[in-house]
Amino acid sequence: MIDLASLLLTILNIFTFILIGRALLSWFDPTFHTPIGKILYDLTEPVIAPIRRVVPPMGMFDMSIIVAFILIIVLRELIASAI
Repeated sequence: MIDLASLLLTILNIFTFILIGRALLSWFDPTFHTPIGKILYDLTEPVIAPIRRVVPPMGMFDMSIIVAFILIIVLRELIASAI
């Protein structure tokens, strides 16, 4: 069980860095036309799109990435407390 938990925590940590990369790249390439942008978009959009349907953008700010970060933090804490 501990091995599965550590694997899930590692996956969540990697996904956190991928989300940070998407957020930073969106400032420079908002349409995600670069090869790295397409990869980051393809990896994160399955998680961001459902959140975006629930939490609409506030003006020009997309709050769905922040909500995704909060959900990842909650998941990490739940997994860590289960160990």
